[in-house]
Amino acid sequence: MSTVTNRSVYATVRQQFDKAADLMNLDPPIRKILSKTTNEIVVNFPVKMDNGNIEMFTGYRVQHNNVLGPYKGGLRYHPSVDIDEVRALATWMTWKCAIAGLPLGGAKGGIQIDPRKYSQSEIERITRRFTFALGSNIGPEYDIPAPDVNTNAQIMAWILDTYLQMMPPQERNRSTHVVTGKPIQSGGSVGREKATGQGVVYVIEMWAQDNAVDLSEITYCVQGFGNVGSWAARLMKMHGARLVAVEDATGAIHNPEGIDPDDLTAYVQEYGGLAGYPQGQPVDHPTFLSTTADIFVPAALENQITAQTAPLLNVRLVVEGANGPTDIEGDAILQQRGIELLPDILCNAGGVIVSYFEWLQNKRSEYWDLDEVDHKLHKKMRAAYASVRDTAHEYSTDLRTAAYIVALTRLEKVYKERGIFP
Repeated sequence: MSTVTNRSVYATVRQQFDKAADLMNLDPPIRKILSKTTNEIVVNFPVKMDNGNIEMFTGYRVQHNNVLGPYKGGLRYHPSVDIDEVRALATWMTWKCAIAGLPLGGAKGGIQIDPRKYSQSEIERITRRFTFALGSNIGPEYDIPAPDVNTNAQIMAWILDTYLQMMPPQERNRSTHVVTGKPIQSGGSVGREKATGQGVVYVIEMWAQDNAVDLSEITYCVQGFGNVGSWAARLMKMHGARLVAVEDATGAIHNPEGIDPDDLTAYVQEYGGLAGYPQGQPVDHPTFLSTTADIFVPAALENQITAQTAPLLNVRLVVEGANGPTDIEGDAILQQRGIELLPDILCNAGGVIVSYFEWLQNKRSEYWDLDEVDHKLHKKMRAAYASVRDTAHEYSTDLRTAAYIVALTRLEKVYKERGIFP
């Protein structure tokens, strides 16, 4: 897979924001507020390694805006994590929650590490020490982390346990919603693991309905075969759609006859990547991007569709499963070429929507079954898609700018109602 370019991800966010704010004539004082993050927390903390040595780690938590409700956003463990990336991701979370109609604000965080270089016990100690370092900067009614790149339910369970140990005993059972994406037995929600991929597929279904496309006849490619990419592929399989090419950090494969997403998922879980998968022909990165298909789902890292790679795509529709996979130049090229794009802050909102459902279940001491979770998710995604589509028509603009306008309109309304203190 291509490496992330040197372009500032936050610069992309700012340009997207400015385009939408100009088009909708966003109130100038509110524009100033929304163009800045609220809090940026950087923590440096020591952890003892398995060999007895002490290593220092740097962790981040950026809180962009909480006018709609508590800060909400994932934690990622990746070598590329830095303050610029986390600012961008936190800002996108604010827009995403507003588009989805959630009473939540935007935050994001992470640690700059390659988790593959550490043992399970080291990752546990790093996670617990990071949680301790963040202290009261997170909280069940203040800032609620969740899984993201290279983090999972187990890591959320360690954060939960560490946070609860920091609370007075009588407060602990009232604080289990400090993180979402937890294991089911520790207060997690059914449907959370597949939620982001499920949301992606719901949006594809709605687009197909609007464009009279039969999903049983389409082909698609997926970049990134982690949680989002693998679930999107498995759920697309249920429509009879044919997966013809896949790429992850270990390489890319192509099979015009189709790749079985369930079989590939099992292979990746066993071998740690899709390299060597026998049912696909290995191809290089440019060949993968040039694969002829109806839909391309980038579900990896930021800045994958750029001025260099956008001309290679040979698809009708790009569905952004990842955050920020398309930069400004890439966006412009796709528009020039007439390739439709369903933006990340709409497509991958399924994760935060079901995180919100988990948070609600914990607060109410309730447990919803999968049918209820999926039904509520589908309803939220339909409403979000319809508002973005209708706004694109109203302003005669692209769907990404329309999604920003939906978010900014809702935030602007709240600020105008509440006023600015003092």
